[in-house]
Amino acid sequence: MMSPDLEHNFSCTNLYDHRPVARVLIPLAYSIICPVGLLGNALALHVIFSNITKLNSITLYSANLAVSDILFCLSLPLRAVYYGLGFHWPLGEGLCKAITLLFYLNCYAGVNFMTCLAVDRFVALVFPQSLVKLRKVKKVRLVCLAIWLLVFAQTLPLLTINLTKTEHDNSITCMEYPNFEGLFKGLPYMLIVGVVLGFGVPLVTIIACYSILTRKLHLAAQSNRLTERSGRTKKARGVIAGVVFVFVVCFSPYHIDLLQYMIRKLFYAPDCMELQSFQISLHITVCLMNLNSCLDPFVYFFACKGYKQKLMRMMKWQAGTHFSSVGRISPESSGIGDVLGTRRNTGITMNTIREAQ
Repeated sequence: MMSPDLEHNFSCTNLYDHRPVARVLIPLAYSIICPVGLLGNALALHVIFSNITKLNSITLYSANLAVSDILFCLSLPLRAVYYGLGFHWPLGEGLCKAITLLFYLNCYAGVNFMTCLAVDRFVALVFPQSLVKLRKVKKVRLVCLAIWLLVFAQTLPLLTINLTKTEHDNSITCMEYPNFEGLFKGLPYMLIVGVVLGFGVPLVTIIACYSILTRKLHLAAQSNRLTERSGRTKKARGVIAGVVFVFVVCFSPYHIDLLQYMIRKLFYAPDCMELQSFQISLHITVCLMNLNSCLDPFVYFFACKGYKQKLMRMMKWQAGTHFSSVGRISPESSGIGDVLGTRRNTGITMNTIREAQ
């Protein structure tokens, strides 16, 4: 006998009525996210593994986060094809399961590794001596391995169910929420617990680290102004602020959206219009969550010293190419002398921060 949820979904024929807009905007978004995410994260891996003898806790967490993002970006072209075809997946159940696995691996591996980055910076400044063992490379490798195993264990059950579904118009959908309804008893409870553990706990941990660290640095700056200018202080603030920003922009909308709908389902059965609205909001918030692959390199800018230097050298090379193409103009008349002076000062500042770190 068909479950009420599944029967309800079969009666809803309006769930993908927004496909004319989605088939243009979502592939366009992914065509930007994919190359930017690949380049930014590949640069991070290049910087980290070119200095493999200087691996530490923060570069290890950053490397694992970058690997997660790269694997996910490689699946985006297939997702773009799916949306471009108007929510039609002609590539079979196997590939649908593969990109579903990559999606959830990126999401929750990313959440956990960013949490580790924030906690690492917090421990480095607040408990630099008493908890120094937690930041040893051997222990960090074990933590990274445990995170991958945990996320795999959480997502592997998805491979045991059918993730594709033939709709009333004979299109085949892949990894859509209505495909899950009716397959699990107590689905709302499972998803609410998943949101709390997979997103809520890391978010509270990161905000707590950021709040305590900011308060401690503020008090230290009042007693010693040099502390405020410390490269190590700026690095810690930059890493945790970057992680908070990515959480707020990328992960919060999706999880809040999912949470509110599951809570509503506990009290009543949403009608087709509500389910359609939820579908539209999911497609928007999933795009935002996928944006984390592009924003994570901003975290590396503060976390990985070599990444910052490499990026700045690339920017200087591009600026130098631009100025050389303009022609020979005197520094006095063009202000280039000021630009060069600024570059020299920037180099001194970076050296000062590097020494402080």
